[in-house]
Amino acid sequence: QVPLVESGGGLVQAGGSLRLSCAASVRTFSIYAMGWFRQAPGKEREFVAAISWSAGSTSYADSVKGRFIISRDSTKNTVSLIMNSLKPEDTAVYYCASAHSASLYGLERRTYDYWGQGTQVTVSS
Repeated sequence: QVPLVESGGGLVQAGGSLRLSCAASVRTFSIYAMGWFRQAPGKEREFVAAISWSAGSTSYADSVKGRFIISRDSTKNTVSLIMNSLKPEDTAVYYCASAHSASLYGLERRTYDYWGQGTQVTVSS
């Protein structure tokens, strides 16, 4: 069973929008948080956004604040990322991740237990 399945990536022109979705299927009763990360060619994976499962509090990387919106549907165990005003530098493989324990760290720095297979987002100039 695949823990997380992402969908919604694709090719879009600069200034356009995309919506990514991720469905969790493992240990869904113990989700503490879910997040999105991305990795561009030749670069390290970086944090994009995350949301706490119970309170719905959110955290965003500075590079996407005001453009991306993360949301969750706890009844369906899904998390979405709406990406607006996309830029060529947003091009990357986007990964969904889930966390299943409490943490002293914030959403950006905490440990995530499961990862999706990734979905490609390409923004053309």
